[in-house]
Amino acid sequence: MRSERHGEALLAVVLLMVAGGCSGGVEAEESGRESMMRETTAPRTVPRQEQALPEPRRVGEISLEEVLARRRSVREFSDTPLTEAEIGQLLWAAQGVTDAGGHRTAPSAGALYPLELYVGTSSGLFRYDPARHGLTLHARGDRRPAMQAAGLHQDALGDAPAIIVIAAVYERTEVKYGARAPRYVHMEAGHAGQNILLEAIALGLAAVPMGAFDDALLSEALALPEDQRPLYLIPVGYPE
Repeated sequence: MRSERHGEALLAVVLLMVAGGCSGGVEAEESGRESMMRETTAPRTVPRQEQALPEPRRVGEISLEEVLARRRSVREFSDTPLTEAEIGQLLWAAQGVTDAGGHRTAPSAGALYPLELYVGTSSGLFRYDPARHGLTLHARGDRRPAMQAAGLHQDALGDAPAIIVIAAVYERTEVKYGARAPRYVHMEAGHAGQNILLEAIALGLAAVPMGAFDDALLSEALALPEDQRPLYLIPVGYPE
């Protein structure tokens, strides 16, 4: 993966020089070197506006029963960043599309799907798009310190290389179920959250679900739209 990225960066430099007729001489060469250096030293999750994620795997290496037996809440993580494939697998486990009809991994009342998923890394905050299994850059910069502050300064939020956020748009479910919608939305968030926790174990990772945070501060830290409410913070990474 890393060698491919180096190759892509070098090709980009060559194309840039050809397109400009090599005009600019040393300046163009230095600019190209700087661009390539940024690419080779960038984190594994690059803050592009749109990025497709690797195809999720459908067959695991350990059984569901073993995953269930191993699941524990872990609050100490190494600083090893997650790969795009690992992030994609976790998000797919929570809300991935599983058939041509658009149904997802977690059950949803009326198939209305009120949940929105985000993942915060050192590269930025990204929103998950289940339909195309990809990420959209939602906010630049590392939002994890602000998320930790909103999360009552819990250490796990500061240690984890990635924090998955589950938010909800209640109105999507209220259209059909009225006052009963919050119950169904919270049930769905629980389904999605458990899927993330189990998938983390299947990937050799660790995670912990958190509900202790200041809603207003977290919404501000995440720059959430007004119709979205945060329900879960799930720090995830390699166990320390």
